[in-house]
Amino acid sequence: MLLPIRTSIRPTRTPYVNYALIALNVLFFAVSYGPHTFRPMPGQVVHEPLRLWAQQFMLHPTNPYLWQFVSYAFLHGSLMHIFGNMYFLYLFGNNVNDRLGNVGYLCLYLAGAVFSALGHMVFGGIHPVLGASGAVAAITGAYLVLFPTTLITIMYWFYIIGTMELSALYFIAFKLIVWDNVIEPNFASRGVAYDAHLAGYAFGIAAPLLLLALGLIGRSHGDLWFLLRQWNRRRRYRDVVAGGYDPFRGAVAAPEGRGRWVEARVSSPEPTENSQAVQLRSEVLSLINQRNIASAAEKYLQLVGADANHFLPLQNQLDIANQLMSAGRWPDAAAAYRVFLAHYDSYEHAEQVHLMLGILLSRYLNQAQEAITHLQRAAERLTDPGQLQMCRDELEKLKAAPKD
Repeated sequence: MLLPIRTSIRPTRTPYVNYALIALNVLFFAVSYGPHTFRPMPGQVVHEPLRLWAQQFMLHPTNPYLWQFVSYAFLHGSLMHIFGNMYFLYLFGNNVNDRLGNVGYLCLYLAGAVFSALGHMVFGGIHPVLGASGAVAAITGAYLVLFPTTLITIMYWFYIIGTMELSALYFIAFKLIVWDNVIEPNFASRGVAYDAHLAGYAFGIAAPLLLLALGLIGRSHGDLWFLLRQWNRRRRYRDVVAGGYDPFRGAVAAPEGRGRWVEARVSSPEPTENSQAVQLRSEVLSLINQRNIASAAEKYLQLVGADANHFLPLQNQLDIANQLMSAGRWPDAAAAYRVFLAHYDSYEHAEQVHLMLGILLSRYLNQAQEAITHLQRAAERLTDPGQLQMCRDELEKLKAAPKD
């Protein structure tokens, strides 16, 4: 048995809508739950979880009314049913509410309920359905998109009891979606609308991805859209290298039969006569391709020691700077971020790099004037409310500090 008990992030603002949705679900459960039995025919006993007046608000796929596409999501058939749904809504919904804002989060929740109901009907569901599971699945899917690299602490108990941490991407994708809703139904008891769950997850993943792609919500270096773009950059890089591109000289193989190299007009560091730097650069890129960023960062420091003018391709330079930052190598991290901004200041998310460098200079290196410059650059372009507030708070603290 695996039970997620907490996530590695906390909302920066109070998730009022999520709290309200949990309260409404509990309230409707309290007034609608009334298990009873009746005998429609001699010898036949039917167990009903709801009071008679509430049954019209379940979704009846064979004869649905419009309100049922939303009302069914506020009804539950047992204490465990509502507890499980509200537990997961609280666990994942608070941060999604924080990221999307109150209006956006409410729209996602209600649209997830509607889309889950449609999925249940389209895939052949004929029995009445109730419960917030589909809407909660949409919120959980949105968490996977917005915070895939965060860690979820999971309590397990088999022969022993303990905890472990898994990334949200793997836990939600493989445990909650694939195992619980694709594999488990093959040997689990019926009575669960797995198709509604899957439709909810599909909507919860697709909608935020589309919003990120269109730039309608703030992007970050930790969301799924960024990870997909990063993967695509690496794929394209591997394809270009496999096709004969020399990342050190900006040259590609000549057409077959010409037997020589021709120069390509590509953006790349200038050739260097420092053979040691060339070798070190090759080792840095090789370690990055092996996903060994920690060792690549150490080798990068040797590289800039051998040739201070050297810099890496955009994503590689940023990965190294982030690694040095996470390792607490503050001066080295600041230097790597400065190199990045010196060569890639037109990067579409450069404001987030300015924010990171500004905070690093302010909090760890006591370089207030340069920190203010970078934070002001970040404040001009930041769109994420939480990051913008953090930037402004840091600027106010720096400007209020006594001058020497």
